[in-house]
Amino acid sequence: MNKVKFLKLLSVGESLNPWMNRLNASREIAPVTLPNCRLIKGIETGSEDIDILPNGLAFISSGLKYPGIKSLAPDKPGEIFLMDLNENDPRAVELRISRGFDLASFNPHGISTYVDTYGTVYLFVVNHPHQKSTVELFKFVEADNSLVHLKTIRHDLLTSVNDIVAMGPDSFYATNDHYFSDFILMFLEMFLGLTWSNVIYYSPEEVKEVAAGFYSANGINISPDRKYIYVADVFDHNVHVMEKHADWNLTHVKTLQLDTLVDNLSIDPYTGDIWIGCHPNGMKLFYDDPENLPASEVLRIQNILSEEPAVTRLYADNGSVLQGSSVASIYEGKLLIGTVFHRALYCEL
Repeated sequence: MNKVKFLKLLSVGESLNPWMNRLNASREIAPVTLPNCRLIKGIETGSEDIDILPNGLAFISSGLKYPGIKSLAPDKPGEIFLMDLNENDPRAVELRISRGFDLASFNPHGISTYVDTYGTVYLFVVNHPHQKSTVELFKFVEADNSLVHLKTIRHDLLTSVNDIVAMGPDSFYATNDHYFSDFILMFLEMFLGLTWSNVIYYSPEEVKEVAAGFYSANGINISPDRKYIYVADVFDHNVHVMEKHADWNLTHVKTLQLDTLVDNLSIDPYTGDIWIGCHPNGMKLFYDDPENLPASEVLRIQNILSEEPAVTRLYADNGSVLQGSSVASIYEGKLLIGTVFHRALYCEL
């Protein structure tokens, strides 16, 4: 059974199907434009996640092949791009990856950086070689715009990894967006509303589940004071705030409900605002209909720990410019908006 037939089968009885509600299948959005934006040259096959260093260097993962979602270059290996946002007209440069790493099966997803006390930059990359899940650890060499591969991390608890936030040079939190990795079983998991998705803490000394009960845990990040972990549940349309403890366990603090499918979370290190790349209508993302393109939406959440957080829609597009937004990252008034499989947008606010 092909993907479209399977999706149509699941959508029978839409009015009675909570799965369609989780996809926001009937939602349409009004456009919200930003005045000073341009598509980034050279990024043509996705920009699923973006992480910006304090010095303005932005890492961008590109070329994700994900079950059920289209790819514009299914046979092309994934890439990591770099942009220096301090430049007047920043451009994307592909980073060279050291010999010995299997580039042919490189399928990058979520990314996170960690800078140690000596200034060494580590890049963690969620990878799906042959539709499996690994975490690749690289060291960034700025002098020649390269990544030195240090090691591949595999573990039985890292089954369907979506995103990652680094806690040290070899430790991190990671989200598993599904319990199953098989395409059909993944969609049955969503259709049945199983809340089997979770968050894992990994270090060389200890690996454990630290949060569970999500429809599909997706983006993950940490507050500037490093006290709280934020987790996006894409199919429950919300962001969870979790308190981080000395033993790395997490406890739930609050949940902020939204009206969109929330993907990756980026944090403004100065204000603590959360910037989110969102999918207004998840059905359009999966159906791949050229007459009904997947839209893009960017939200900013201010003061999430307060009684009344402020939620602002800063960008929305029906897919005519940008399809399937997955991340929005800010640096000193410069905004990067990435997508699952499409282009990337650079805006000056």
